[in-house]
Amino acid sequence: MEKKGILTKSLAIVGTVLVWIPILAPAFFSAALLTQARIFRFDYLMPAELFPVALVGGFLLLWAALRARSRRGLIGGSLGGAAVLLVGSQALAVVTGLASGETAPTGWPWALVLSLLALYVLALVVMGVGGVLLLRDLFKVARSAIPEDAPD
Repeated sequence: MEKKGILTKSLAIVGTVLVWIPILAPAFFSAALLTQARIFRFDYLMPAELFPVALVGGFLLLWAALRARSRRGLIGGSLGGAAVLLVGSQALAVVTGLASGETAPTGWPWALVLSLLALYVLALVVMGVGGVLLLRDLFKVARSAIPEDAPD
């Protein structure tokens, strides 16, 4: 039985907002600094630093998706993928010596770590889109609830 009550909708709303925060925060802070100090700086590591926020949001979204029986695979898969990609990029940075500074940030190790980080951000975007689609499913008005003589 689908549960589309206030709890499910609240979980989906809060989860979606929390998932989008790590994605939008770097752009917001870059724009704020650009308008105030006329300096462009973009912190591409901020989504990784804000992973706890995305993780809580992802679990809330997954809980809402399980309750609503909608978008479970998309949200669950992207949550798992994001966690694996972030842990993988961090582990690779430690193994190659990039994390300690032993290895200069150049060459294939640097490119591989950044690629995993970019895929992590992509997984967050997919999870955020899944949250938006879940919200659309939850707030969709059933066709039978609309009267036939309702104006368009």
